[in-house]
Amino acid sequence: MKLNKKNIRNFSIIAHIDHGKSTLSDRLIQLSGIISERDMKEQILDSMDIERERGITIKSQTVSLPYTAQDGKTYLLNLIDTPGHVDFSYEVSRALASCEGALILVDASQGVEAQTLANLYLAMEHDLAIIPVINKIDLPSAEIEWAKEQIEEDLGLDSDDAILVSAKTGIGVDKIFEIIVKKIPPPVSGDAGFFKALVFDSHYDAFRGTIVHFRIFEGSIKKGEKIQFMSNNAQYKVEEVGLFQIVRQPQDELIAGQVGYFIAGIKNISDVKIGDTVTMADKRCDKAMAGFREPTPVVFSSMYPVASDDYEELTEALEKLKLNDASLIYEKDSSVALGFGYRCGFLGLLHLEVVQERLEREYNVSLILTSPSVMYEITYTDGTIKIIDNPVQYPDPAEISRVREPFIKASIIVPDKYMGNVMQVCHEFRGVSKNYQYLTSNRMEMKFELPLAEVVYEFYDRLKSVTQGYGSFDYEIAGYQETDLVKLDFIINGERVDALSQLIHRDKAEARARTACKKLREEIPRQQFKIPIQGAIGGKIISRETISAFRKDVTAKCYGGDISRKRKLLEKQKKGKKRMKMVGSVEIPQSAFLSVLKTD
Repeated sequence: MKLNKKNIRNFSIIAHIDHGKSTLSDRLIQLSGIISERDMKEQILDSMDIERERGITIKSQTVSLPYTAQDGKTYLLNLIDTPGHVDFSYEVSRALASCEGALILVDASQGVEAQTLANLYLAMEHDLAIIPVINKIDLPSAEIEWAKEQIEEDLGLDSDDAILVSAKTGIGVDKIFEIIVKKIPPPVSGDAGFFKALVFDSHYDAFRGTIVHFRIFEGSIKKGEKIQFMSNNAQYKVEEVGLFQIVRQPQDELIAGQVGYFIAGIKNISDVKIGDTVTMADKRCDKAMAGFREPTPVVFSSMYPVASDDYEELTEALEKLKLNDASLIYEKDSSVALGFGYRCGFLGLLHLEVVQERLEREYNVSLILTSPSVMYEITYTDGTIKIIDNPVQYPDPAEISRVREPFIKASIIVPDKYMGNVMQVCHEFRGVSKNYQYLTSNRMEMKFELPLAEVVYEFYDRLKSVTQGYGSFDYEIAGYQETDLVKLDFIINGERVDALSQLIHRDKAEARARTACKKLREEIPRQQFKIPIQGAIGGKIISRETISAFRKDVTAKCYGGDISRKRKLLEKQKKGKKRMKMVGSVEIPQSAFLSVLKTD
């Protein structure tokens, strides 16, 4: 049966983190019957182990659901599942570019939160049809009327349209399909005679090469046709086209409006760029589509393989990961202590952890990471301006006339009883309160300007704990402001370890140096000689810990008698230790590098 494009609907589910997107996707997949009850499992679209363990979605996944409506017609509903965490909002914007509508999910007990608003604005930018859904109505703490009020006041949507569901128990989920068919428009495309499609994701398969996920805007595509990428004019012959229905389902043809994949034996990973336009050599479209906003990395860290001969493997792993995660950027880097590696840019600290875990699990590369830092703008005394993100590039303080660091505009939504706690935490992190407003009688939105370097560390965890999990946080970059920056070095056994260096605000340097020295003392194994660990700014030592040496009791055989005999033996031992220290080098384990990054 040939599908009519009027019977296609493309939609995604957007919400704040933990409001139940993945569970709702599970129920929709179950109802559509594309997978047997025996094969069904929780979080079925979260294919990576790390997503299932942490209970978060990192990659948007696509699935095509067949549905027979009340009017007897068969529809194909393409669901693009999206992440909710602020670090992955880039994934959300890519998913929305392929849709005509979105379900915006609101937790009946938590209400509208910061990320709900941010995602709503993203959906509005793409002119999508928006359907509000109130989830978790089965919870004892669910306040449905209150959630409806918030949908009216905060989101400006009609709460009478809101569908009440419980994704966990399945109540009300069956109504969603009917409403999608009625409210979300079918894809618009003219019969222009050319082929045009947008690449919104891709992944690498060891047997088939690169598998490209795309949305067709004009024309149709079949096996055997010749496609061409607009960005680099690379041409390939299509070996297979199909839909995602948990597993890949090959199809004879895909038409305008459909979301699916194609395989064309693409061995050269760098040919596929996310956001690129695909056309055909003989049915070429005149200009490329707008693609996506380039994500701007905010956190930088260097990655080195633990064994230096794994450098090639790390290079290959990063290339394959980049295919699946377009927001990762990296360039070559080297360090005196750790050899060759890569300097990588990330969208946030969670993104950094996820990339590290994926490299270690999926590609078996053991890594050492340096302390995360942000971009600083340095004005030299001769007037030149340079942007640096690596402590190694920090110049001599005598050459600097001023340093500016990036600030963010943070929007924090909390119940008003936590206002004092939030103020305190933001001031601790050098934040400045800008304004606040009440959204409802007891929930408020607080706006702060905060230095990005502080937020990179443990701001989000602290905010969650002082608001007992009710605080939600969203931010955007707000430009640079002047700061008092110092470079904190760590000297282990008289040698500076460049991979541990950090750029930090002067007021925080001493506290950070002390904690880091303590942690290094716990992690570095004891030797036959004393190891001093020092934190220093320039030539000034600001903290110190010492790892005591293993000692043999050389005076055991002297009992009674003259003390000078014992002293002589101890002096002899001391000389031996001193000589050992001169030739001995200290091995720093990987856990020591990581312990400096982790806060208490």
